Amino acid sequence: MLHLIKYDILVKLRNFNMTFWPLIFPLILGTFFFFAFGNLNDADFETVQVALVRETTDNPLFDFYLDQVQKSDSDLISLHEMTEQKALAALKNKEISGIYHAGMTPSLTINAHGIPESILQSILESYDNSLHTIRTILKKHPSGLLNGLTQMMDTRDLVQEVSPGGKTIDGTSQFFYALIAMACLYGCFIGFGSAITLQANLTALAARRSVTPTHKLKLILSEQISSFLIGYVDVIILLIYLRNILKLDFQGQIGKMLLISLFGSLIGVSMGLFIGSLSKIGEGIKVAVILAISMVCSFLSGLMNSSMKDTVEKHCPIINRINPAALISDAFYCINVYDDPARYYRNLLTLAVMSSALVFASFLLIRRNRYDSI
Repeated sequence: MLHLIKYDILVKLRNFNMTFWPLIFPLILGTFFFFAFGNLNDADFETVQVALVRETTDNPLFDFYLDQVQKSDSDLISLHEMTEQKALAALKNKEISGIYHAGMTPSLTINAHGIPESILQSILESYDNSLHTIRTILKKHPSGLLNGLTQMMDTRDLVQEVSPGGKTIDGTSQFFYALIAMACLYGCFIGFGSAITLQANLTALAARRSVTPTHKLKLILSEQISSFLIGYVDVIILLIYLRNILKLDFQGQIGKMLLISLFGSLIGVSMGLFIGSLSKIGEGIKVAVILAISMVCSFLSGLMNSSMKDTVEKHCPIINRINPAALISDAFYCINVYDDPARYYRNLLTLAVMSSALVFASFLLIRRNRYDSI
């Protein structure tokens, strides 16, 4: 058995399709993902430049509010006190993003719509809301004005950004989880190649193997094990590359990550072995089916669209329960974000059951093949 596995591995490593698609292509795609948006959350946004134009009727409350905004976040806005004419000229030349008119009723002038303008508008709306709150306190509970102002100034401490399970995550990591799932499913190419070497009507190697006294189950198991080992090593290399080379925010336990990769590799190889065992379908069609299944599953798990998995969960959750790519990416979420062991083991159990069913079906299909002559 061991010598069968050894030579099966050597044969597979010499096959371009069994090395490029399951290993090299995910590494290339992961690199492109990293340069495209891997550091998106670390991007530096420029401080919003805004002019302050004072009117004849001064508004010290608005001045105090803007001063507090700058103290709380000095990089958010930068105020430049100007006359009306200079401010309008600077706005026209795009030297500033807006103009605050500091009258009794403050207003904002902008000439575009974007993130800087939205920030300035939000600040003004926040001031209006705070002013309304102060007036309400003065009208109903004037004795609580000081306490109310103190709490309003400390609102930043009342909100704390956390994620489910108390863990944090890079917002773009979901794409890389789906990428790992795709790499697992690309083990289909390895499993497919194994099935081809077991059908005597397709290759000369398979014809020679079919006349040996070795039991079919032994041949299938050796091909399954060798294919799985190659696929598993490919996924581990990808995981190490993403975690240690690209320094992505994978905070989960490495042991659990390797366990997910193990079951993910197993389902990918099993799918390829099963599709390759369908003797009544041409080889070209089988390859097309493998690509279609792996890419559709990856798409539904969020590889191309970050909201796709949530959309499927909302409208047809059963798909996420049987989609191997969704199960793999969801298992990564369970250890990095959700901290949900029950869901994690449920995903792994589903992958194990599906893999076992596919391997057993492949054995039945290959065992029943009979040839008039070889």
